[in-house]
Amino acid sequence: MTQARLASCIPLPLEHKVLVTVIEKAKDWALMHGVGMRDKKHFTKDAIQIAPFVLLPSPFPRTEFNKAIELQPILNELMHKVAHDDDFLEHTLQNTLQVDEFTAKLYEIWVKVKDEGITQPISLGMLRSDIMLESRCPHTENQCAKHTPYCSWKQVEINSIASGFGHLGPVSREIQSYILRQLGHGDLIKNMPENRALSGLCSGIIEAYDLFGVPSAIVLFVVEEVSYNICDQRFHEFEISEKRPDIMIYRKTLNEIFEETTLNDKKQLLLEGYPVAVVYYRSGYEPAQYPSSKEWDARLRVERSSAVKCPSIHYQLAGTKKVQQALAAPGALEQFVRAELCGRVRDIFTGLYSLDFDESGERAVDMALEDAERFVLKPQREGGGNNLYGADVRAALLRMRRARERAAYVLMERILPPTVAGYVVRPGGAVPPPVTDLVSELGIFGVIIGTRDKIYCNRQAGHMLRTKLADANEGGVAAGLGALDSPYLLDV
Repeated sequence: MTQARLASCIPLPLEHKVLVTVIEKAKDWALMHGVGMRDKKHFTKDAIQIAPFVLLPSPFPRTEFNKAIELQPILNELMHKVAHDDDFLEHTLQNTLQVDEFTAKLYEIWVKVKDEGITQPISLGMLRSDIMLESRCPHTENQCAKHTPYCSWKQVEINSIASGFGHLGPVSREIQSYILRQLGHGDLIKNMPENRALSGLCSGIIEAYDLFGVPSAIVLFVVEEVSYNICDQRFHEFEISEKRPDIMIYRKTLNEIFEETTLNDKKQLLLEGYPVAVVYYRSGYEPAQYPSSKEWDARLRVERSSAVKCPSIHYQLAGTKKVQQALAAPGALEQFVRAELCGRVRDIFTGLYSLDFDESGERAVDMALEDAERFVLKPQREGGGNNLYGADVRAALLRMRRARERAAYVLMERILPPTVAGYVVRPGGAVPPPVTDLVSELGIFGVIIGTRDKIYCNRQAGHMLRTKLADANEGGVAAGLGALDSPYLLDV
């Protein structure tokens, strides 16, 4: 089928000289406003290069954007309740634990701290629900996709280590606003929604800090051994320091946490003598890669402590793909969401199928082998780069059909979003770049703080838009596959 299309916010292509000039200005603007990353090929702490960005904002239907914004607090509460339902997590993950070592290690820590007694009942959830417009219409009557370039939007996934782009999301709007003004289209900026993701997410950390209630305490960012997405990370620190200069922030790897922290008799996590109020696992820290026992021991020490964790271990388990697949099963949502809201949440789910060794799992395997292009095979990992598509789905399922390994994956129906023409500006890329077909993924941030029995705050906290080539499977910006973008709201 022909993929549906949305129109660019201004006519393309741009005249060559205009395009070259505006890109040169935009690159300089990017470097001077933190739209940057460190170069993976030629890494140095003394330099950054531009992060890939889309020249013009990408169209997104206003009604669907507003629907996603309104739904986010409901999804926040859903995830919070799932994370605190021990029986549901245990039952849902029982097969995954036998075949996925990383999830099993997380689960082992969770059981251990539960048996010892939870020291800190408060959790800080900074979530992101990733969605895409779906151009295919499932309705046999009233085919809405015949009249508009999309039918609805569907959830790609919900992430519990998700605050990356708290800076890069809002600054994408700023650079594209600058570009529109340079092109004489400043009047269009009114259709780009305000984005306060950075302040919204950082306010969540500050509120959790205040709930901890120890004035001398610090905030600890857990970072990877080498940080490429440094602008996004540091701007979170800068924002907190500006709002609350009394809060000291430390950045440590798990190995450093193992070597440099202790637990006192109050179960406070101490770093350089200071109690840690909030432990914040940075997006971009790849938790699937704990190669050493020291890192696992550090994670256990943090979880045993009185620090508020973001995410706590049970939140991370709730963010696994297997749990998301289980929530899509008939009757599952009703355990966590008020009856009048279940339909709204269920409508955003695309097809999600278990690959367990039972009748439904066998049906899912047969379905995917018959038409592999319809599906994505997803492991229990947050973030992109690990999924399998098309022919790779078929090859993997043929290899794993009789192997326990297959239970570590879930099968998801592919979403077919409408395309839009645009320019992607990349470091070292062609100047000017060609006009290419692009597709976008919208992420809605949410913040929720609470215990099993009480929610202190629950709100939507901004958004981000990532855009990739229409024929690309993955779209991670930090991995160099996608590009920063922001929505241009349309009344379709």
